[in-house]
Order: sequence, then C-alpha cells, then structure tokens
Amino acid sequence: MTLAHTRVDIRRIGGRIGAEVNGLDLAEPLDASTVRELSAALLAHKALFFRGQHLDEAAQIRFASAFGPLTSAHPTVPGLAGNATILPVQGGEGARANAWHTDVTFVLAPPKASTLRSIVVPPYGGDTLIANTATAYTDLPEELRLLADRLRAVHTNDHDYAPHPQFRTAEAEQRHQVFTARRYSTAHPVVRVHPESGERTLFIGGFAHRIVGLSQTESRDLLRTLQAYVTRPENAVRWRWAEGDLVLFDNRSTQHYAVDDYGDLPRTLHRVTIAGDVPVGVDGKPSQLLEGDSADHYTPRAA
Repeated sequence: MTLAHTRVDIRRIGGRIGAEVNGLDLAEPLDASTVRELSAALLAHKALFFRGQHLDEAAQIRFASAFGPLTSAHPTVPGLAGNATILPVQGGEGARANAWHTDVTFVLAPPKASTLRSIVVPPYGGDTLIANTATAYTDLPEELRLLADRLRAVHTNDHDYAPHPQFRTAEAEQRHQVFTARRYSTAHPVVRVHPESGERTLFIGGFAHRIVGLSQTESRDLLRTLQAYVTRPENAVRWRWAEGDLVLFDNRSTQHYAVDDYGDLPRTLHRVTIAGDVPVGVDGKPSQLLEGDSADHYTPRAA
C-alpha cells in the first residue's frame, strides 16, 4: 500500500481558528512527515478541515489512529453496530448537540482530539461551530484570568441536551437514560495547560455544572461569564458540511456546537476519537475523579 506523501496546502479560514487542508488523499495511509505537519497545524489552528474525502469506516479509523491511540465510541453510548470505535452522531430527538461543549469532559482523561466525517448532510443547515478556548482565555481581563487560574469546575454526564420541558419527548428521555447509565463526575481545572503547546485554555463547556467551593447560583453566573468569552463570534469558525468532508479538532483547546436549523431533515456524522491525558491546571495539579470509574473501558489514557 502506498503512503500518501505530497505537498500539503494548509490555508487559514478564520482569523483565530481553523484551516482547510488540501493536497492529501486521506483514503491512503499518511507517512510520518505528513502526520508531523498535520499535528503542528492542529496545534496552531485548533481545527483542520478536509473537503471531499469520502472515506469509509476503515479509512477514518486509520487516519485518526495516526495521531494516537483511539478511545471506544463513548463511555456510555453504544458505538456503530459492528464497530465499537465509531460513534454515529445523528439528529434525532434529544440527540442534537446544540449546546457548546468539549467532548466527554466528564471522565478523568478526556479525548485529545476528535474526527467527524459527514455521511448524510441536509440541503441546508446543520453547520458546526468550533471555538478557540486558548484565545478566549487571553481575552479575559487580567483580574478575571487570575481568578480563573485558581478555579476547579465539576463536569458531569448527568447532562441533558433537551433541558426545556417542550422538548422532553420519550425518545429524549430514553437517550438521557442511556447517556447517564454510568454516572461520572470529575473536577477539572477551569484553566488547563495544554500538554503540547503550553497554552492556557478555558476548560469548561456544557458538561461543567458548578465551581468547586461556590454555590450553584454563583457557579452558574461565573461559568456564564467565562463561557461568553469562548463563544464570541470572532473566536469561532463555522463549517458548512458537504458529504465526504472530514474535520479534525483539538479537544483540549476547543468547544463546538451543532447548529439545529435543519428541521426534520436527516443529518449523520461519524465520530472517531483520539485518547487524551489527564488535564493539569496552572498550579501543576491534575484533575480529580469524584464519581464513577476511571473509564478504562473507554479510553487507554495517554501518559
């Protein structure tokens, strides 16, 4: 089998986040030099976009594996039938991820990075927004940065993508029961030091429910204040999917949001996730598991 080795064309598509990569056929294995180039681009741009690749399951898995060991599909949600590494992301009731989040932050060692491959794309809508949590941190006023540096937030999977009563269908309730079949709760640093770049990033998002040492009301207000810096329009890139696209994003320095504006139209992506390490804060202390197991069935925790 021939290794793909060609000149890679990497072009920024956002002022603060995102680059489109051309000149590669991801259906072929990548050589070590190309993987190093893409890894450096991922650190620089946080999210890489590949148009028109039309990969199959094996090729997506092979591509993701070039960047490290893989997790299983999800700690609680079953993977694709016949392939426990792939998580189908479909827009059914209660399953639409139209809340800003970083993937699987409720476990002790959240993923390093995620790949999303488009299978079925609606004729309109269904874009994905990805935000840069490193520039969000640098945007904070100094006094707020100093406060955030000292905080820990509790992340939990006891989280509902359909919080409003009018959206609590039987399908949504069933999905929530599966999602919380094993309960996890982990205290992560609000400001995470990226293990490769050394950047400080705001490590919060939809699974962060409260600040250690603060009341629920105080936590909610402070998390909303910090989250507002993550989701500022100039801090995000918006990707309009076409069938066959592949996206790779750094789960340690981004949040993402699936725009729910395509009605009852079908939308299906497949996610394959690369295993990550235990987050470490500015004080050098790692995250602490509060409830649940170490999720070894899900991730071969990176050293």
